Amino acid sequence: MFQRSSGIVLQPTSLPSKFGIGDLGQSAYEFVDFLAKSGQSLWQILPLAPTGYEHSPYTMNFSVFAGNPLLISLEQLAEEGLLKLDELVPLEGSVEKVEFDRVIPYKTKLLQLAFNRFAPTPEFDQFCQQQAAWLDDFALFMALLEANDGKNWNQWDRSIAQRDLQAMRNAQDALKPAIQFQQFLQFKFFQQWMKLREYTNSKNIQLIGDISIYVCFNSVDVWAHPEIFKLDPETFEPTFIAGVPPDYFSATGQLWGNPVYDWDQLQSSQYEWWIQRFQTTLQYVDIVRVDHFRGFQAYWQVPAGEETAINGEWIEAPGADFFETLGQRLGQLPILAEDLGIITPEVEELRDRFNFPGMKILMFAFSDDASNTHLPHHYVHNSVVYPGTHDNDTAIGWWNTISQSEKDRLAAYVGYPIEEIHWTLNRMALASVANWAIVALQDVLGLDGSARMNDPSQNAGNWRWRYRSSELLTDELAEKLRSLTMLYGRI
Repeated sequence: MFQRSSGIVLQPTSLPSKFGIGDLGQSAYEFVDFLAKSGQSLWQILPLAPTGYEHSPYTMNFSVFAGNPLLISLEQLAEEGLLKLDELVPLEGSVEKVEFDRVIPYKTKLLQLAFNRFAPTPEFDQFCQQQAAWLDDFALFMALLEANDGKNWNQWDRSIAQRDLQAMRNAQDALKPAIQFQQFLQFKFFQQWMKLREYTNSKNIQLIGDISIYVCFNSVDVWAHPEIFKLDPETFEPTFIAGVPPDYFSATGQLWGNPVYDWDQLQSSQYEWWIQRFQTTLQYVDIVRVDHFRGFQAYWQVPAGEETAINGEWIEAPGADFFETLGQRLGQLPILAEDLGIITPEVEELRDRFNFPGMKILMFAFSDDASNTHLPHHYVHNSVVYPGTHDNDTAIGWWNTISQSEKDRLAAYVGYPIEEIHWTLNRMALASVANWAIVALQDVLGLDGSARMNDPSQNAGNWRWRYRSSELLTDELAEKLRSLTMLYGRI
């Protein structure tokens, strides 16, 4: 499965669009065409779930099963007759940043208008039946969230927070139009996504999706399954929250704020929730990147109320038993492991036991001596190399901020003066023995630090970058990337 190849990581929100945010319309197909022209066979995306506070696709999702309605192409809805062309007034504003405070009300109004014109079809009914295991709870949750002014679910009426059956039936009756709207949004999202996936696969390009290990507290996942999380039985507030101890990104660690799992409870249910999650994800991608893989071996839990992640502890998780069970249910596991951060021999053993490829990051490679495991001479074939991930700066941004000693080590390593740092790192990744090499589109376009997708050291302002126009994806650029890809045997 993991034969020698390469690809680009790009979140669909970063695609160009007239409507303030990337979507699943024409520019997505133009990006796939660029991948094909440049000889790439992988498109890696971040989680596609509907996002909440600060719009992180990793930590603040209302559901890990649902798709983000903001990605729905309005133009495709117009082609179906659900919107009129004169209603598609471009959203003025930044073409290089998603302005969520303007995009959300703008697109929601048009999506509601499309729903008002939508007549349920057999295809819609079939979708709702096939996805009922998560869709029923999700649609009700989102309707309740709106009815409760966005308050956390444990602050709703007690009977609803406790999922009393009669109270939920009453809510379903009272909120029927809002529930149907949510079902419509998910139907259209997955309909458009599956069409795009089919096109992508037709170009011999595989999609790598992302499973974030944790879920948001104010989500249908916790409301519908409180027993699998460490929550106070009276208030339903988390008793422990997730994060990581101090590391490369932060001297005080990262305090994500998500509730942690009760793995004993998950184990007793044969990991049914997790298995359903993988099954659903594999309906719309070909390969799954497991974010924070080390959390399946042991996870960092911090007592609720702490202001930093320093005062936490490592708790063992039943990773081997989980992946054994997952393999028994799904067969071959098309998984790659995000094994960054504090990685112990036990984490490496878990990864290697199931033959999951791990990750290597070139931006981590030159901070010290030749023993650094991110240097290419240490790579094994069963690995995936990136110049940087979505959590790193762009190559140019990184180069402009690192020490002179790091620059000198990199120049000595490659053996020539550094002229274009982004192409230096792209070339190193492609030339390495790692089976997969994946570069960020920012580093193909040669963008500076203003195009960074996420800075884990700060909460505000992330996840907003977009590229201006598909015209940036020139034939000349495609040929440059293709020639390197061919040179290093990745086509």
